[in-house]
Amino acid sequence: MDGSVEALNEELRINGVEPLPEDFDATAVIIDPVPAAVADIGIVKEEARIKDKAKREIVLGRNIHTMCLEVTEPEADDEVTGDREAHMASVLARYKRALTERTKHHLGYPYNLDFDYGALSQLQHFSINNLGDPFIESNYGVHSRQFEVGVLDWFARLWELEKNEYWGYITNCGTEGNLHGILVGREVFPDGILYASRESHYSIFKAARMYRMECVKIDTLWSGEIDCDDFEAKLLRHKDKPAIINVNIGTTVKGAVDDLDMVIKKLEEAGFSQDRFYIHCDGALFGLMMPFVKKAPKVTFKKPIGSVSVSGHKFVGCPMPCGVQITRLEYVNALARDVEYLASRDATIMGSRNGHAPIFLWYTLNRKGYRGFQKEVQKCLRNAHYFKDRLVDAGIGAMLNELSSTVVFERPHDEEFIRKWQLACKGNIAHVVVMPNITIEKLDDFLNELLQKRTTWFQDGKDQPYCIASDVGEKNCLCALHK
Repeated sequence: MDGSVEALNEELRINGVEPLPEDFDATAVIIDPVPAAVADIGIVKEEARIKDKAKREIVLGRNIHTMCLEVTEPEADDEVTGDREAHMASVLARYKRALTERTKHHLGYPYNLDFDYGALSQLQHFSINNLGDPFIESNYGVHSRQFEVGVLDWFARLWELEKNEYWGYITNCGTEGNLHGILVGREVFPDGILYASRESHYSIFKAARMYRMECVKIDTLWSGEIDCDDFEAKLLRHKDKPAIINVNIGTTVKGAVDDLDMVIKKLEEAGFSQDRFYIHCDGALFGLMMPFVKKAPKVTFKKPIGSVSVSGHKFVGCPMPCGVQITRLEYVNALARDVEYLASRDATIMGSRNGHAPIFLWYTLNRKGYRGFQKEVQKCLRNAHYFKDRLVDAGIGAMLNELSSTVVFERPHDEEFIRKWQLACKGNIAHVVVMPNITIEKLDDFLNELLQKRTTWFQDGKDQPYCIASDVGEKNCLCALHK
């Protein structure tokens, strides 16, 4: 990999960004305690994974201070000359070109970039703030609560919870939904223990740290799904305390869906009655896809769950980060406090909340409806299976969980290639998340470039494809040992 400042500057010039300074260290890394990949003719030995205490080097992205856009004071004659306006217009034009280029090579993160919200541009002139409880109008009149409650009603119907039985709000991101769901569980059971699989989103463990909760990590199967036998064993060690459980409706890296019904069964078998456990379902991406997958297990409040959260900027395709959090009305009362200053009630994580996001969500839900989402889900799953099959046919180890559009495969050996295609990587694996904007043509372009790169990486025999058997199972690994 060419990590020189010259190489980075060339790419920045192409994207219309100021070059990096000559003293910039392009090889800066930090040390993170992740098991190192120990190579023996390209094969990662399982025993070395367990015994090796070395640190894996995590390559950081670029220091943004090397290319920040400075804020400067206007000159006295700027209003007359118009130089400042011209300069800012030039900066924004270059930035738009850079965004357009980066959007073309976006594969590794679950964002639906196929949207058009031109009809909503007329509302950008207003400071819309939905501070406080969505169901109680505060003294601040420039809000979009009517849109927000309409969106919440739609999701409550999707997850089968009556209007008079649910409470929820539109969050600023998926993490906030998880923070709120876990907080509600903690308020219902102040002495409860949080159980989450090791492949849960990092925000779940952030919640445990923020709320000073005891957290028990549960092992997973190679698919990324929670190991329910390990879950039951750890439940039995703490039978004296209530259980707060995070169930993943699509894990971050592998897109694995935890078996909600089996989790509930294990709780019952361990002696936990429904008044001694709280289940939060993290459905950031697949929480909105699964209802439209035939024969997929249902996420529904007819089962003894406490809350569900999804992201609005992922499958829905909202252009700003946001999410939806739904819980039972009876539970949120343990959290809510009246606030006279707002003439409303405080039951959310954040105070001020983006009032534009509910309008964007409302607009998309009305345009697409259930049928529209069903078509998009089917398209994503078809394209994901196509991509996985093409990887395997090309001799690249890959895995695709049954209910997922996240294709996991061998990590590329070139960090510049990873950065170009914006791949999400963990250890020896990377993934592509097939979203509605990811076409067959884009997948083919990526794969053709990947195959061309692999001939360069492995041509002299010094490097070999990574072994990913311990990550995705031996049957999905095509390294020299498992072909």
